[in-house]
Amino acid sequence: MSDLDLLTQSLARNVKRWRTERGFTLDALAARAGVSRGMLIQIEQARTNPSLGTVVKIGDALGISITTLLDYEQGPKVRIVPPEQVVRLWSTDAGSWSRLLAGAEAPGPLEMWEWRMMPGESSRSDPHPAGTVEILHVTEGEMTLTVDGVEHRVPAGASVTFEANAEHVYANQGDVPARWMLAVSVPAVP
Repeated sequence: MSDLDLLTQSLARNVKRWRTERGFTLDALAARAGVSRGMLIQIEQARTNPSLGTVVKIGDALGISITTLLDYEQGPKVRIVPPEQVVRLWSTDAGSWSRLLAGAEAPGPLEMWEWRMMPGESSRSDPHPAGTVEILHVTEGEMTLTVDGVEHRVPAGASVTFEANAEHVYANQGDVPARWMLAVSVPAVP
């Protein structure tokens, strides 16, 4: 079975499980996530590979992390994620990428990411639910973070925290590749 097949089946199982645990009908989850009922049916039947944006919207609507939605092993309280299980969720032909390293529910979704971005590239993120906080630490180069239209330059060695309930953009406006670690904490669904 390919990695894509494994992720598709895990997503199908986990969306249905968490939708049921939250007591959401297909229509209710579709409305909360801003995706069609038909898309949810296809996802729950493992008949489609939705975009990362769709998976993020579903996770936000369920109040769980992307890691939880894509998790194919329910393990013990201590979970080590081996390098071969790290999921690359965004990449470009120029060599930029992001990897979801680990995630947990604490009490809402908590995710840790590793990013590499080549000069001149950027990645836009839609607003997350109110109360979402991101913490970012730049390890190489310089990252330009734009939150709600305001640019903030974050050089190597510096960290930044921000409320992520506004549109935000990660960009590399420098001449060398940039790398950073990013933690995202989303509040639990009431």
